[in-house]
Amino acid sequence: MDSESARTPQPQAALTKGGRSLLPIGAMGASLGPHGKHYVCGSIAAFTNIMVTFPIQKVLFRQQLHGVLATEAVKQLQRDGLRNLYRGLLPPLLQKSTTVAIMFGLYEDFSRVLLDLADGSGVPVLVTRSFAAALAGTAEAFLTPFERVQTLLQDHRHHGRFNNTAHTFRTLLSEYGVRECYRGLVPILLRNGPSNVLFFGLRGPIKEQLPEATSRAGHMVNDFVCGGLLGAALGIMFYPLNVVKSRAQAQVGGAFQPCRVVLLTVWRERGGSLAKLFRGAHLNYHRSLLSWGIINATYELLLKIM
Repeated sequence: MDSESARTPQPQAALTKGGRSLLPIGAMGASLGPHGKHYVCGSIAAFTNIMVTFPIQKVLFRQQLHGVLATEAVKQLQRDGLRNLYRGLLPPLLQKSTTVAIMFGLYEDFSRVLLDLADGSGVPVLVTRSFAAALAGTAEAFLTPFERVQTLLQDHRHHGRFNNTAHTFRTLLSEYGVRECYRGLVPILLRNGPSNVLFFGLRGPIKEQLPEATSRAGHMVNDFVCGGLLGAALGIMFYPLNVVKSRAQAQVGGAFQPCRVVLLTVWRERGGSLAKLFRGAHLNYHRSLLSWGIINATYELLLKIM
């Protein structure tokens, strides 16, 4: 799949004069080169998204972990107080900014390398790009420790034990070792690879079905809708894996349980109810719609400007 910037009309022509950008960020894009800018655009897009949607994510996390209704999750946060609302912000800020940068940047890099290697071999471009997307998603999983620390800081049961991001990392490493930081790695791997393949594979076709944009604002709306719809759909599809990940990562110490065992435990605790297993999915849908709409629209806008 060709990148969005290559497939769609570029409205940034008015921002350049004599081949040089009139915006400072354009000069930064030139200094980064044609490939480095994908990493920077992805990182800034994710940073913007996290700052906007973190409180929603925290409500969702409580629902995934405890199987409570949204109203009860909100009440929990109210009892925790305003000073704890953004507790645990740093790990997702670092993790998401880095993983989205890796997601977009490595996808472009892997695609370029693999397409060169497959040139003339008869391998379909779709297969090559799907493999590149899966590799990028797998690479993102190296940052699992940030999701791990985020989980512990958001879980009110650990408020008295872990003070902040640095303290949580120090405690896990000194008392349990590096392996403990990667608890929940398997569901993350099962989620990242396939979701990346679907995101990059469907992003172009979905955008092509939207009304043709003739302005920068129109392109931003289309990119927001395209990214939001994909993010929301994938969020529902992989929701049980996120439930398993949250439950596994909320544990400190002890044996590492397989995904199947964790899922069965949650299933039994929630009375074998599919509705209860997906409790919080509706909020996740709206959060993902907003999050991936922001990420995709911001990424594409920055890519055009740079």
